[in-house]
Amino acid sequence: MTNLAEVLHFQRPIVALDQARRTRCEVWTRVMGYHRPVTSFNTGKQGEFNERLFFNEPQSR
Repeated sequence: MTNLAEVLHFQRPIVALDQARRTRCEVWTRVMGYHRPVTSFNTGKQGEFNERLFFNEPQSR
């Protein structure tokens, strides 16, 4: 899978947090016209979501 920082062409500073300050991030995506949390997907759909790749389409001239 492509690193998101490489796709966006910039680097963010790394911030170190204590484990006590971390919170779970809920990821939502659009499926069949609806926005749904990925955690509500069945095992197969979660696998498909994890296999997605980011890409940049070259600009036409």
